[in-house]
Formats: sequence, C-alpha cells, structure tokens
Amino acid sequence: MTEPRTLTSTLVQLLRRQIAEGLYPPGSRLPSIRELAARHGCAKNTIVNVFEELTALGVAEPRRGSGFFVCTTPPRPKEDEEGSLSRAMDVVWLMREQLKHDASHLRLGDGFPPVEWLHDVRLDKFHQKVVRTGIGALFGYGSRFGYLPLRQHLVHKLAQHGIEAGTGQIVLTHGANQALDIVIRNFIRPGDRVLVDEPGYYMLYGKLKLSGARIVGIPRLPDGPDLEALERELKQPGKPPLFFTQSLAHNPTASDTAPHKAHQILQLADRYDALIVENDAFADFKPATAARIATLDQLRRTVYIGSFSKSVSAALRVGFIACHRDLASDLADIKMLVHMSSSEYCERTLDVILSDGHFSRHTARLRDRLAQATEQARHQLDHLGAELFCAPQQSMYLWARFPAFDDAKQLAQALMERRIVLAPGSIFHVDTEQVVPWSRFNVGLLADPRFATAMQEILARKLAIPGS
Repeated sequence: MTEPRTLTSTLVQLLRRQIAEGLYPPGSRLPSIRELAARHGCAKNTIVNVFEELTALGVAEPRRGSGFFVCTTPPRPKEDEEGSLSRAMDVVWLMREQLKHDASHLRLGDGFPPVEWLHDVRLDKFHQKVVRTGIGALFGYGSRFGYLPLRQHLVHKLAQHGIEAGTGQIVLTHGANQALDIVIRNFIRPGDRVLVDEPGYYMLYGKLKLSGARIVGIPRLPDGPDLEALERELKQPGKPPLFFTQSLAHNPTASDTAPHKAHQILQLADRYDALIVENDAFADFKPATAARIATLDQLRRTVYIGSFSKSVSAALRVGFIACHRDLASDLADIKMLVHMSSSEYCERTLDVILSDGHFSRHTARLRDRLAQATEQARHQLDHLGAELFCAPQQSMYLWARFPAFDDAKQLAQALMERRIVLAPGSIFHVDTEQVVPWSRFNVGLLADPRFATAMQEILARKLAIPGS
C-alpha cells in the first residue's frame, strides 16, 4: 500500500525548492530511493512516486544503474507553490545565498569581506567593557535616537569626512538596511516616483517595491550617475523625487562619483527641489577625505547613511542616519513606532570598539588589504579575458563581463555546477528579467584557485562549441 498522495506532493515541492536553491546543483545526483525513504520515514513506493513526478516535470532524469540526477536546466518553480519565492537567480535567492555557511561552495557573489579580514575585531573581548558602561541600562529600550556616547563618536567620524553634524542630527539604526527602510517609510507613498542608481543595490529595490514606489533607474557610468538622465527625470512633473545613490564604492559597479559630478548632482537637486539619499556603507574602506555629496552639501539636501556591518561585523547590526535636525527627529519617531528602538547593547559595544585606538589601525589594515586584493582581482579577471566596467584602486567588488557570455545567468549556471556561486547582473537591475552580461565579483574571494580553474574549463568548452 502506498503512502497518501499529499505526502508525495510535499516531498516533490521540497526537492524542487532544494534544487532551485542550489542544494542539488544541475547535473548532480539526487539521494537514492532508500536514503530518502529513511530520511523522511516513508515507504520506498512514495519516493518512487516522487521521482516519477520530478521526471514528468522535467526537474530530474533517471540514468540506468546510477539513480536520478538533476536536469541541466531545471524549470523554475512557480511563486505560488507553497508560498515559495525560491526562484533561481532572483533577489531573495541572493539574500539566502549570503546567509549560508557551506564551506563546499565558493561564494563569489557575497557582499561581505572575507571573515579573516575582521578577525582582529573580536567582539567577545569587549563584553566586560560594555558591561562596565552601565549594566542597568542594558535592560531597557534606550533612546529613540540611540546611545548618546556613540552618536558623539559619530560626530567626530563625520567631521573626518568634512561633514558637520550634532548629536541631534544622528539616528542610530540596525545597520544601513534599517536606515533605508526608515527613510522610505517617511518619504515614500504608493505610486511615488523614486530615482535610483542602475545597476544598484538590490535590497533597496526590494524595499521600494514593497512600498509601492515607481522605481526609475538612472544609468550608472564609470564616473558616477548619468547626469543627463538624472536631469531628464528630475524635470518630470509631480512631487520632487528622492534620488538614492552611492557616491563611493558603488554596489555593484565599484565606481566612485567624480567630484565634479557630485557638485552637479547638488546643483540639480537645488534646481528641482529634490532630496539625495547617500548610502556610504563602505566608508571605512575608503579614505576619509574622499569626495562625498554630503560633504559638499552639509546635510541640507542630503540624507547620509552609514554602517559598520562591513568593517566590524554584520552580526553587530549598527548603522546610522545623519540629516538636518527636524528630519532626524521625525525619523527617530518612525524608528520608535516601527522598531521601538535600536539595540543599545550593540551600540555600546561599537562605542567601546571605537574608543579603542585599535579600531583606526584595523581600518587602515582593511584598506591596505582591500587595495591589494583589488589589484590582484583586476589582474586575474584581465588574464581570463574579462572586461571591467571600471578599474578602482580599492573596492570590495568588481563589475565585469566575459565576452563569451551575453547573459551572465548562463555563466552563473555553469559556475553553480562547479559549486561556485556568482551574482549575475540582472539581480542589480530594476527589471530582473532583462538580459545582462555583467556580474559582481567579490575581490576578497577571487584569489581562490577554484574560480580560475572553473573559468578556464567553462571558456574552453564554450569556445569549442560551434556557434556558441
């Protein structure tokens, strides 16, 4: 007697999700009937029915004497199947990939520096110092603006960038992503037109789509936003839009906005009464004196967002918003309403870290390591025949394309078969379905020999196929 059909359907959907998420890459062998039956505590006949359905759906194929294997190009599951959003190569997929800790995969699409770069900022060694700052306060919600001593530290940090701000102009957040979320909640209503760098930060796109905004991409050039496109959009009738941009270490293109362009962006904002939201999440990886829009503007038309997730720890989750005083109070109210407060324990921890002279030496080493890794990565990609969008001196990412691939998703698929996870360029566009030849590469991971070996094999096979 076979198991109920509902169990078969459940297992079919489970395996389809696991395949879409890369647990079983295309071409890989699926677990045996005996193994799956034991794992799920069901009859072998149930697993036979599961494999029959997967075969009929074009997801798996039998190989005589060897078992069942994932098809080379399995179809993507529908979004409404059990509420799943696990489409291969979409925004949620990339987010999930960055949260995995599977050492068997090389994650070239990761957004963070290699873990070993941050080892000298060991969070455990600061706990006792944090407790000594006042353990009683650690049981409360804290201030709506955030821990005052840390905001005082940030006043000095911003001054190093040439940005003058008081503690009442700074709101602490759970990283840059919560900062973006608070800004969007304050300014954006369903149907509002919002301008963004394109390609750009995929998490920002997701937040704007959730808010119901109409997202308009401003093409990113090697020296910053396309000013003609920006002015064309700012001229459009209606409510003056926000423009979200990254002046330095742009994600994903690695480009920096040229100083003369930063000046022109501010002139356009003045002319058309627009507001600029500048995300500077990689500030600690760039010279303090590098040109920032907020430095030129002094937070008049600029909302400046910073973070320590990349330079200290993503687990600490401390970021901040700097803006003019009245707006800061409004944003602090929104933060209190939606999130109650940020984490004072995390904020006190970061304050202790910044109070230690070790942090400035740590960030200096980070910049040196990044510069070295960027140079090596540029040479490696050039050696493999890749075209670079720009050639930064130091950037966590490189934006590159291989002429043999018109669609970076094809390259990502080929690399996935070799347990290498890439971030194809379509993820960083407003329309994720468009064909994009570019991909984002993490410079700290490109030195792994698995990448060069895989690319040489893939390119050799590609060139050997007539008409490819």
